[in-house]
Amino acid sequence: MNKLLIKAIPKEERPREKLIRDGAKNISLEDLIAITLKTGTKDYSSKYLAGKILSLVKDASELKNLTLKKLISINGIGAVKAIDFLAALELGRRVYQETVIDSSFKCNGAVKVFNYFKHLFIFEKQEYFYCLYLDNHKNLIDKKLLFKGTINRSIVHPREIFKEAYLNSASSIICIHNHPSGVISPSKEDILITKKLVSIGKLLGIPIIDHIIIGKDDYYSFYENDILEE
Repeated sequence: MNKLLIKAIPKEERPREKLIRDGAKNISLEDLIAITLKTGTKDYSSKYLAGKILSLVKDASELKNLTLKKLISINGIGAVKAIDFLAALELGRRVYQETVIDSSFKCNGAVKVFNYFKHLFIFEKQEYFYCLYLDNHKNLIDKKLLFKGTINRSIVHPREIFKEAYLNSASSIICIHNHPSGVISPSKEDILITKKLVSIGKLLGIPIIDHIIIGKDDYYSFYENDILEE
């Protein structure tokens, strides 16, 4: 791993200059981290320190698991650099998770819903339960994060789900939640909750038209598997 100080690196090969020239999307992860660290030390360049951070993980997705304690264990990274880096990670996570509601997006297929919303769950280690509220053409009106934690009947309250439906004048609802384990098969609780919500939706005239479980790279649709009927 090269300890060469940034000032000793040819200008065109320095991380900031490469970003200006090539764009943020086209530079290496090591260079992006080096820019986040801002500077190195008198002994180590920011690129060297970025390489040391990357040596702690198998791939970029594991960066989110780094802790302050783990980062400051690296010689040359103090609390300030570690905090700056963790803040940058969290900022990226929040920006990435925010979906601008596109009123032209039509929720007329489980695979479309999966591809559009799967990013909401990429960094999550617990279950998150969202509802998508649709108009009578299945266009997306709004999405709401309603519950966090292990999804069970004591957590998922139909009252909250259908209250939001009325507030949004929704014609139908799609529920989505994640399985952090990556296993997409519905649990017994998932099935019981879904059947309960479907039943209430029929009574209120606001049907639950699907419940989609998001895994790491795949999904499970209750509608596609004919589990919406009582």
